[in-house]
Amino acid sequence: MAGISAGAAGEVIAARFLRDKGYDVWTCNQHSRFGEIDIIASDGAYIIFVEVKTRSEDALYAPREAVTRNKQRKIIKTAMLYIQMNKIDLQPRFDVIEIITEIGKPMNPVELDHIIGAFEAGDLHEAF
Repeated sequence: MAGISAGAAGEVIAARFLRDKGYDVWTCNQHSRFGEIDIIASDGAYIIFVEVKTRSEDALYAPREAVTRNKQRKIIKTAMLYIQMNKIDLQPRFDVIEIITEIGKPMNPVELDHIIGAFEAGDLHEAF
């Protein structure tokens, strides 16, 4: 995978990680007029909307710091639209997977942290 971006590499690594943990990965890069969700998966009880953030070892900030409140709002709006359009009756959950990779080697993770329930949707009606 020569030339792959850190973001794309992180999403591939995260999807593999989720599958290895028994999650059913439904789709990746789900777009709406509100924004994008990197991975949508399920563990049977929850529909899980996953934001993946990848940085190399020399980054100044932790990947999770890029999931700002504004970014969370966009993810929540996109998730709620997805739930409505697909008539999903599972409880939604919002996770973040942060990946640290070797410098210059985006497919070589040195650390992966799966933050389950990283943020809450609050009142779902606020999303619209």
